Amino acid sequence: MVIPIRDDNPTTSKPIVTIAIIAACIYIYGFVQPHNSGEVEFLARHAAIPCEVVHHKPISNELSQQCDGQLRIPGLPLSSTTEPFPHKNVFLAIVVSMFLHGSWFHVLGNMLFLWIFGNNIEERLGPVGYAFFYLVAGGVAAFAHIATQANSTVPVVGASGAIAGVMGAYLVLYPKARVLTIIPLFIFLQFLYLPAYVVLLGWLVLQFFTNPNTGVAVAAHIGGFIFGAAVGLVLRGTARPAAPTTGPPTTGPPPPDWGFGGPRY
Repeated sequence: MVIPIRDDNPTTSKPIVTIAIIAACIYIYGFVQPHNSGEVEFLARHAAIPCEVVHHKPISNELSQQCDGQLRIPGLPLSSTTEPFPHKNVFLAIVVSMFLHGSWFHVLGNMLFLWIFGNNIEERLGPVGYAFFYLVAGGVAAFAHIATQANSTVPVVGASGAIAGVMGAYLVLYPKARVLTIIPLFIFLQFLYLPAYVVLLGWLVLQFFTNPNTGVAVAAHIGGFIFGAAVGLVLRGTARPAAPTTGPPTTGPPPPDWGFGGPRY
């Protein structure tokens, strides 16, 4: 298991969209999502549910029974056709799900990966292009999951599909960037710089050995990653050159230090 800490791939501008996404995800999980008996209703009301998307309508207990029957709306009979959330847009819920998470470990782990790899992709695309790319990657990842779990009534939560898209683009655009990682060796921690392609391809390969029954949306990870890599291939020939990855410039004044997310030489 390899845990990335940071990359040695400096940027010259603050990643405002990446920071905004991280702040939003942490705030929503900490202060908006309930962590008690109301969590089931909250997720049914706001999160994407594959069964809903496939049938193009909000969940009801009857619809849940037509699918896998794992979700039941509290207070309603199992056979009820009542849609308790009739105004829910089941497709917009896919976007909402990108900002919901299942635990503090889930949200903080996702945000670590987003911070390490997102700032360079944001600089390459610009804030608007990056925001669009992030949302589309998340949508592609969600539909990859839905395609393999069409009857599931388990709400989909997490930004990992969209972040997988960021990682796929990073693999293509910055394969040799150095990434500082932690490798646990029994009770010891080994700190080691690895090329980005080793870290990211290792993560991708690991997805194929992950049991989807553990609750991990494996198909979403793979689908998002492939989409991001495809976009990276397009960007590699058309986008503006990436920021330098080693050493300060040899001519002219040094670039400004913007602090958090700024150049690290």
